[in-house]
Amino acid sequence: MEKTARLGLERVTRPRLYEQLVEQILAYIESTQMRPGDLLPAERDLAERLGVSRATLAQALVALEVLGVIDVQHGTGAVLARRPSVASVIKGLREHRSRLPEIVEARSTLEVKLAALAAARRTDEDLAAIDHALDVMSREINDGDRGTHGDELFHQAITGAAHSGVLAQLMAFIAEMILETRMESLGQPGRPEQSLASHRKIADAIRAQDSEAAGEAMLAHIELVSDVELLR
Repeated sequence: MEKTARLGLERVTRPRLYEQLVEQILAYIESTQMRPGDLLPAERDLAERLGVSRATLAQALVALEVLGVIDVQHGTGAVLARRPSVASVIKGLREHRSRLPEIVEARSTLEVKLAALAAARRTDEDLAAIDHALDVMSREINDGDRGTHGDELFHQAITGAAHSGVLAQLMAFIAEMILETRMESLGQPGRPEQSLASHRKIADAIRAQDSEAAGEAMLAHIELVSDVELLR
């Protein structure tokens, strides 16, 4: 038995890189006396100051966005929303990371069934709502955004097309948690385009009224969007 175990001590976990970056960003916010509404430096400048790649910095910024510390606005940049303590943010990050697998588990249970039902029950109006969501997400991505709103509209349209009141209530119950995974996933480089492509496969199966294919396409989509840096 290890000495630390005999003493009742836990091994100290080395902070992950994104946690270290979060701490440095918060230290910068504190040292410069930024206030809510103030704009953080551009990603390129901030990455250079921190000595990391923009892709690595983006993960830390997404984590801060998920926790509501910053608001990333397309065309503007990262705006400070609130100034929390470092300890509370790191605690929030670790809680977020620990619940991600359970959120994925819930989505793979509910949304695969919703997609299969949507293929069996969809109406012309439902298909129009699905197509509209695809168009919105495509426009957002073409404009350089992440497609978050279009992504949300798409999954709402699938839920509506399933015509299941109880499942819709369950989806509404976990909607806020799904928002966390949506922001986390669409913040990954190249993910918005991949997500849109998998949405189109789901839509094609629903249009063809192929419940099995719709369920399989949705499961593949959830596995794709669940592959986030935070869990690697």
